[in-house]
Amino acid sequence: MTTTSDVPTRADLRAQLTASRIAGAVATPRQDNLDHYERMSRREPLYLLGLRPERAWTAAQVLALMAVRCGVSPDPSHTSGQDTIDPDRTIERLEAMAERLRSAAVRRERVLVATGHPVGLRPVHTAIARALGTAGCTLLAPAAGWAHPSGSEYDTAPGSISYADGVAVIARPTGALLHTHSPLPMVAALADLVAGGESAPDLVVADHGWTGAAGQAGVDAVGFADSNDPALFVGEAEGRVLVCVPLDDNVDPRLYAPLTRYLIARAGLSHEPDCGRGPADTPDNRGKAEFGSGKRT
Repeated sequence: MTTTSDVPTRADLRAQLTASRIAGAVATPRQDNLDHYERMSRREPLYLLGLRPERAWTAAQVLALMAVRCGVSPDPSHTSGQDTIDPDRTIERLEAMAERLRSAAVRRERVLVATGHPVGLRPVHTAIARALGTAGCTLLAPAAGWAHPSGSEYDTAPGSISYADGVAVIARPTGALLHTHSPLPMVAALADLVAGGESAPDLVVADHGWTGAAGQAGVDAVGFADSNDPALFVGEAEGRVLVCVPLDDNVDPRLYAPLTRYLIARAGLSHEPDCGRGPADTPDNRGKAEFGSGKRT
């Protein structure tokens, strides 16, 4: 179990986030960010992450929002090279997420934890699921076995909903876990709950389309997002997503351990450390690995 001495101070966490490039000068290319802001402004489904923004967003407006909520450079003439994430913003939103987790634990809520990042961020989600389960929350596991449709607009390889340590993921028939931005698994999970006579979760903790689709459905949704995933920040700005934590979502998963301990401690929960990396997933269909030095969609 995590002791007080294991939990970083705010200053220590800020330094570690910057040193590990989870925040600060991150590896996500500027040109990748700007391309995604443009695509989201055109409402391409892959870049909306299950959200339907209420207002029109130009690429310039998305950039301005991301500068405030994520910490990317606000300079439109900065079109290539490195970009940034504000570590203070990361910690601020991490603390907001912690408050929502605390409330869930106090009320022993029904929670669905899910990730489209089965390598980088999955240990974070696993720790959250374990801590909430230990606190008496009910961890939901709807639509297990639901198969993601092939040939969809969400660039997800064939796979189905599976649960690994209480966390919803998309898995191939071989068991390999997939990187996905698709909102369709969350749509299926919520529909399965309704079909079974259950209500929606009280809280969803996730990323990518898992978060966006939950927020769009009116569920309390908190999640993590990279600087090239603007839809969740737009969802937060419009009130669909409750909390969006900005960070680089593609570093060595072991580097998220201090952030995880800080989050769990701020939520008043207990944390069993998971020292494993978790199973390797497959590269996405743009040929970029989920975990490695290259950035992906």
